[in-house]
Amino acid sequence: MRIWRFSLLGLLLTLGLLLLLLLQWRLWIGPGSLSDLDRLKKAITAQAADNRKLEERNRVLRAEVEDLKTGTSAIEERARLDLGLVRDDETFYLIPPANKPNPAPGGTP
Repeated sequence: MRIWRFSLLGLLLTLGLLLLLLLQWRLWIGPGSLSDLDRLKKAITAQAADNRKLEERNRVLRAEVEDLKTGTSAIEERARLDLGLVRDDETFYLIPPANKPNPAPGGTP
């Protein structure tokens, strides 16, 4: 009877140690470990920064769309910049770029 008690105690102790080692392995090395948690926290931080940039861009685009829907000033500005719009009561002056003198052949300018 005494031998059986010690072998049962040894078996329980061995199983307990194996369970403890298994849990420690999962905590430090296995899937869902602390290193995985740290990696995921860094990924969440990076994604949050990207989301903030995209939210700001979306805010600017929404404001531009609303301006295009409600007012003509944005449409006129686009037409002036992209299409070269000139109103009837305006005078358009085109100033060509200044011509640079050609350097003398074989010499320094």
